[in-house]
Amino acid sequence: MRVGLTYDLKRDYLAMGFSAEAAAEFDRDDTIDGIEAALRALGCETDRIGHAKRLTERLVAGDRWDLVFNICEGVRGVGREAQVPAILDLYGVPYVFSDPLVLALTLHKGMTKRVVRDAGVPTSDFCVYAEVADLADLRFGAPYFIKPVAEGTGKGCTAKSVVRTREGLQEACDALVARFGQPALIEPLLLGREFTTGITGTGRMARAIGTMEVILLENAEKGIYSYANKDHYEDRVVYRLCATAVDPIAAAAERVALDAWRALGCCDGGRVDIRCDAAESPQFLEVNPLAGLNPTHSDLPILARLAGVDYATLIRQIMESACQRLGLRLG
Repeated sequence: MRVGLTYDLKRDYLAMGFSAEAAAEFDRDDTIDGIEAALRALGCETDRIGHAKRLTERLVAGDRWDLVFNICEGVRGVGREAQVPAILDLYGVPYVFSDPLVLALTLHKGMTKRVVRDAGVPTSDFCVYAEVADLADLRFGAPYFIKPVAEGTGKGCTAKSVVRTREGLQEACDALVARFGQPALIEPLLLGREFTTGITGTGRMARAIGTMEVILLENAEKGIYSYANKDHYEDRVVYRLCATAVDPIAAAAERVALDAWRALGCCDGGRVDIRCDAAESPQFLEVNPLAGLNPTHSDLPILARLAGVDYATLIRQIMESACQRLGLRLG
């Protein structure tokens, strides 16, 4: 099987003049090295394609692949993660992970919460803020947590994300809107246990690899799994694999994660983030259907490793899901 690799390489975008924050979601060289090594161990022939513009150049030139392993984050717009799968659909090239509809939907945290709420998945109240008039739709009280509506890697999540009064919301949200050029998401501040669940598979075949609790240490930014805490996780965060057989709250969080994954139509592999409210009831936060795959630093491989699933096995499970879904033979 000839597998193309599509990705956004961090150093390429830094060389283009992107700031470190703007390039935060893009991948390091060792991520691509790790994926490629795992694919070759499965007997695949690999071809490094790169970002969306390079993909289009290769397709126009007549290049094709049996399957594309796509981890492109994309650039510009709320639908940026959908760019590569949409191009591949146009040319009839199959790919790993979710389709354009899912990737465009799930990057917008407000739209995602509307869909999972309609599907009966527990999620906290929320309000999408683009301008001050949107505060008329706010139906819940302080304290609040605010973040950009369509960013990942904890971008925009800092100590300033916690807003203690309704009077402080306009200024704080306006600052986020100006900084990121997109609406802000307002949610109640949830201070219960925080989990992330790793998932492989699609639909009814989706299974949890495991659920780990995110525990912030004393020197971390308080109460939030922020951009800075993620970036310095080695000395700010403890990741603890949950024994769901004897931990009913973690087990409930895992069920919420799987229900959300299936309701949204996510494919092959990724993560769902959950946080509990004051009653320790797990609430859906967001889903990452293009989860980071750095072998050492990304949450999904960390979780898998804690659950006894090594990196090569994680990539194999993702590939097996894609091949089964697409009617392809792995190897």
